[in-house]
Amino acid sequence: MTRDISQIGHRVLKDPHLHVVLYQPEIPANTGNIARLCGAAEIRLHLIHPLGFKVDDRHLKRAGLDYWHEVDVCHHSSFEAFLARMDGRGKMVALTRHAKMVYTEAEINRGDYLLFGQETKGLPSSIRESYPCYAIPIWGKVRSLNLSTTAGIVAYHYLNKMGRF
Repeated sequence: MTRDISQIGHRVLKDPHLHVVLYQPEIPANTGNIARLCGAAEIRLHLIHPLGFKVDDRHLKRAGLDYWHEVDVCHHSSFEAFLARMDGRGKMVALTRHAKMVYTEAEINRGDYLLFGQETKGLPSSIRESYPCYAIPIWGKVRSLNLSTTAGIVAYHYLNKMGRF
C-alpha cells in the first residue's frame, strides 16, 4: 500500500531562512530532489497545485521518501491560494531562463521566496511580469538547466550570502 506523502508527518520550521516555491511541478524526481535539498538546508518547500504527478508516486518517493519527515512542505491549491497564505511576508523573486538579470544581482533576505516554474513551460508570463526575475547564465548551447540543479545553485548561493555557512 502506498501512502500519500502529503499525509506523512513532516517538520515545521519556525523561521526558515528561505522558501522554495514550485509552480505546478511536473517531474516527480525533480520535486523529490528539491525536497531533499530543502530538508538538508532547512528551507520551507511550497508546492503549488495542480502537480503533474500524485504525491504518492513511486518516483517521488524514491527521490526523497527517507527525508520527507525532515521537509517543511506546504501544499497550495493554486497560485492565488499561495499568495493569500504568503500574506505580504517576505518578497518573491522568480527564477527563469527568460530573465535578463543574473541571480547574483538579486537582494535576498531571510524569509524571502524563490519561485520556480514548470520544467517544460516555465512560469506563465503573467507571473514573470509581476515579480523580479533572474536567471542562471548558460554559456553552452543548451536550453536550460534541470530544475533541481537550478534550485540548488540559487538556494545555497543565497544562504551563503546570508551567512548561513
